[in-house]
Amino acid sequence: MFFLKELPSQQMVEGYSKRFSIKDPAAIQDALGMMRDASLLLRELEGYFSEHGISQLRFLVMIVIDREPQRDSLLASEIAERIDVSRPVMTRTLKSMLEDKLIAMEADSSDGRAKCVALTKIGKKFLQEILPGYFKIISKFMKELNR
Repeated sequence: MFFLKELPSQQMVEGYSKRFSIKDPAAIQDALGMMRDASLLLRELEGYFSEHGISQLRFLVMIVIDREPQRDSLLASEIAERIDVSRPVMTRTLKSMLEDKLIAMEADSSDGRAKCVALTKIGKKFLQEILPGYFKIISKFMKELNR
């Protein structure tokens, strides 16, 4: 998250640019603006997820599994590779999702140590229920951003 409410002024960025030999102060200001905008969007999405009793990480796990149309499940290790969190965090998240019946896990047929993770009917239904609001928030954000 980027918690700066007021971005540095152009004068301040230009002052730092001269002091530190930064060749493109406008790029710095653009990047700071993007970070602030992204932070606002993430806050709104986190609020939306919280209203629905889910975290962003749980949502991402469901999306990563759901976006594989040719497969019904993914290995837990594949999910961990596609989401930027540590393995212990992923393990705890999958365990809690299993307890909440959002996912099912079973041993992989080719490697008994590996776990295959699939969305349950409850998980699929839940994902389908929250996706419209998720996309609505993003669409509204982008419309306001492009004004």
